[in-house]
Amino acid sequence: QVQLVESGGGLVQPGGSLRLSCAASRSIFNIYTMGWYRQAPGKQRELVATITSSISTNYADSVKGRFTISRDNAKNTVYLQMNSLKPEDTAVYYCNARNELTKYGYWGQGTQVTVSS
Repeated sequence: QVQLVESGGGLVQPGGSLRLSCAASRSIFNIYTMGWYRQAPGKQRELVATITSSISTNYADSVKGRFTISRDNAKNTVYLQMNSLKPEDTAVYYCNARNELTKYGYWGQGTQVTVSS
């Protein structure tokens, strides 16, 4: 069992920045792809960004150039730096850890990000 705990969400004005963190309960980074997903009210959960164990990254088109995903294996933590935030970025952001061998995944509880003036 792997537990993921997100933090760093909050209320920010358009154009502002936030950094989300996701801490894993144990060392899983050697074989896990870590990712951030988000779900806005009335919408399906969607991919934001992923980073593999070999540090290959992938981003949704809507966040390219504004968001950066990174990981610190020593701290069992993955980050999402969000810049130039827009109201349409408002959502609950979820951390995901997916075993690259078995494809089994774990989810965090989510953290709310609200972009509003």
